[in-house]
Amino acid sequence: MKREDLTEKLLDIKRDKGWTWKHIQDEIGGLSPILITAACLGQMKLPKAQAAKAAELFGLSESEERMLNEAPYRGSIPSLPPTDPLIYRFYELVMVYGTTFKELIQEEFGDGIMSAIDFNMTLEREANNKGDRVKLGMSGKFLPYKYYGAEDGTPEYGFKEG
Repeated sequence: MKREDLTEKLLDIKRDKGWTWKHIQDEIGGLSPILITAACLGQMKLPKAQAAKAAELFGLSESEERMLNEAPYRGSIPSLPPTDPLIYRFYELVMVYGTTFKELIQEEFGDGIMSAIDFNMTLEREANNKGDRVKLGMSGKFLPYKYYGAEDGTPEYGFKEG
């Protein structure tokens, strides 16, 4: 079985049982609801304790349980640009504001990147009389570029210089 097959199996069970992601997240527990959903979709791994809970919930084999605990091959968007309208809007957001994000982050922190590994994300519904809004919060560790071979007082890392 490939990881994509297990993802499809989990989605079939979710659909057949009429479960919500919230139900699945509550049953597995121990992690961010977003991370649990990403793991069920094949983009993250579950620690052994959560993989065991997921296996019990979904009625999985031992092999499938172990697969949930393996580091996946990440990146599931089948084509670029993405064709799903909601996912395309994130792509569009980066195309329009990506350079702005880069400039403002590097002006504040220095020469580096925001980690998507040491990362937290929240998703909330924000009530609005003109139509509810999606509120995303993202927090990633700043990772400065290393200036290898630095000499003569040149900083070793790209943190913002005072």
